[in-house]
Amino acid sequence: MKISIILANPDPKSFNHAIAATVLAVLKQNGHTVCYHDLYQEKFDPLLLTAEIPKDASLPADIAQHCKELAATDGIVIVHPNWWGQPPAILKGWIDRIIRPGVAYEFLENDKGEGVPHGLLKAKAAIVFNTSNTETQREKNVFGDPLESIWKRCIFELCGVTNFHRKMFTIVVVSSEKQRKEWLQEVKKTVTTYFPAS
Repeated sequence: MKISIILANPDPKSFNHAIAATVLAVLKQNGHTVCYHDLYQEKFDPLLLTAEIPKDASLPADIAQHCKELAATDGIVIVHPNWWGQPPAILKGWIDRIIRPGVAYEFLENDKGEGVPHGLLKAKAAIVFNTSNTETQREKNVFGDPLESIWKRCIFELCGVTNFHRKMFTIVVVSSEKQRKEWLQEVKKTVTTYFPAS
């Protein structure tokens, strides 16, 4: 299987990087082909400009490559911190520029964009690993867990990927080395469950 990993954290020493490295190692061990993107390391430009919005727009080479990979992928793993209940701006820009009409979704014939899009992604599953410094129950009860809605309903289900799993590791800022090792074991098990050895 072809699996895409998208990492969005500016600190190379972050636990997000440890998660992404673990995901990469497990996928390779399981015999999958991996497209790995560290958006900060690649200096991904998150700005969606007007000329790029139309479905048939001429895209910059790097954006066209991301789109091609996304359309061809059998699975997607996203890794990022929870910043104000949202993905980091660089990842939001990736969504804006790559999760685009004709690649991830389309509107049905005679629909001018006012209807419900039809998902185009062929990915069999998507996993999102988040880190946070907010306690889980507070995230749900006070904030309504916005990342769950963003990734599950607003993005992946809309684009045709209904086999979705999200795990938020918290509270990272006070976590011990032992706790982080246990979390990485959970990452390994989750990735193997959704993308077993081929």
